[in-house]
Amino acid sequence: MAKKTTRKISSIKSFVLDSNILLHDPESLFQFQNNNVHIPVEVLEEIDNFKTEQTERGANARRVNRTLDGLFAQDPKKMRSGVELPGGGRLFVVINPMEARSPSMIRLQAQFPDFNKMDNRILASALYVNDTQPPPTVLVTKDIALRIKALSLGLRAEDYLTDKKNIITPENKYREVMIPEPLFGRFHNEGRVTVDYADAVDVNEYVLLVNEANPNHRAPCRHHGRGEFRKLIAPPFIQIPKGIVLKPRSYEQAFLMDAILDVNIPLVTVMGKAGTGKTIVSIGAALALLGRDDSPYDGLTISRPVVVMGKDIGALPGGIAEKLDPFLRPYYDALSVLLPSKRPNISGHEHQQAQALPANPDQWTRKDRKHLRKEKQKQQQNGQNGTTPPLKPWEVLQRLGILEIEALQFIRGRSIPRRIFLLDEAQQLTPHEAKTVITRMSEGSKIILMGDPQQIDNPFVDAQSNGLVYTQNKTRNQSLAASVKLMKGERSPLAEMAANLL
Repeated sequence: MAKKTTRKISSIKSFVLDSNILLHDPESLFQFQNNNVHIPVEVLEEIDNFKTEQTERGANARRVNRTLDGLFAQDPKKMRSGVELPGGGRLFVVINPMEARSPSMIRLQAQFPDFNKMDNRILASALYVNDTQPPPTVLVTKDIALRIKALSLGLRAEDYLTDKKNIITPENKYREVMIPEPLFGRFHNEGRVTVDYADAVDVNEYVLLVNEANPNHRAPCRHHGRGEFRKLIAPPFIQIPKGIVLKPRSYEQAFLMDAILDVNIPLVTVMGKAGTGKTIVSIGAALALLGRDDSPYDGLTISRPVVVMGKDIGALPGGIAEKLDPFLRPYYDALSVLLPSKRPNISGHEHQQAQALPANPDQWTRKDRKHLRKEKQKQQQNGQNGTTPPLKPWEVLQRLGILEIEALQFIRGRSIPRRIFLLDEAQQLTPHEAKTVITRMSEGSKIILMGDPQQIDNPFVDAQSNGLVYTQNKTRNQSLAASVKLMKGERSPLAEMAANLL
């Protein structure tokens, strides 16, 4: 009877990287410590397809090519024998002899016979490494389908875990700090109080101070470090210049206003489900800050990554502005609410009639409604006759350069001074893309990253590895950054129900 042989498990692992890992993080080659890293030659071919793109993915592809060229340029033979990595371990390029009739290849061809598919060829290379190197071998990919295929072949497969971060903000409420009644009274009188036992509270963390004698008495505040809590600088309501009065509907919205209105906090991260007021409160607070006489900012830029939800409708017609308009429409809607257009100017007796109209439309008479219909018809006729309709308030701001609304694709290489940069849908970014955007901010600028980690359409990130969560975790307890979580939906009872249940 033949003696059964077993392969000794090595302390050094062999990681086989898929192309989406390198495109997600070009530095991933150096993140596996003293283990061996294998790149299938098919991955190099896939990366080469993206090198001409003028996008973050294209920039990452070019960066990977430059890194590999620097590692292998002096001795190309080391592509097969391996080259030592600066942080430990060795890097190999896998050229799989697919004609080999090993049991693993036979099993692969039986399950996935189409070798014109790049995924199947990458699986073949991973199986080749598994057969020829001491175990364990791990295929690292962000493609869930490819991981399932690998598992069906008995091959271990994992997601890229290096940049995954847990969402550290509490899910249901903010931290509460109990203080004695004398300290609570001092806080109300002086606007600040120092507590010796607040070591666990981060700098710029928003908390609720609770009166020990009467727990129903609470006060929202921000921790400025070393146990010192101060009242919010955000007022009970803000008047948007030439716009509406905006009042926070919850503690967390007040926290968000406070973080934006404080010019000493240049980075704000905001998380919240749909309908919690992320966009409208952030834009409203930014406009109010711009309207101050002592504002250090020259304008507001609103941007977002262009990621399509659901099925793509194909190429959109028109120039850049027309192509981007569907993606930027939510911000025009928010601006229309914050900066509503005034009634058209009417002269003489008609002006007096317009001024006399009751504020409540339910109180208008039939004559009032008839008069307004005539005015609307005149405006339509003027438009048909070539008369330019009056600009909306936010369109005036755009004409003056105070307000910019643009897509994120064109930010690379820019340096943005003295502006408030509001980046929505930041959960669609990779950590590297988030870093790229934040490093565009010059001295005197403020950036606000907001989004919902549960609404991700980018196939290369998830709720734990996206740029918004990554930035929030990495900048925790820093004096230049503040983080806010919006929990309560304010859009409508229906939107709140859908966000919680669907």
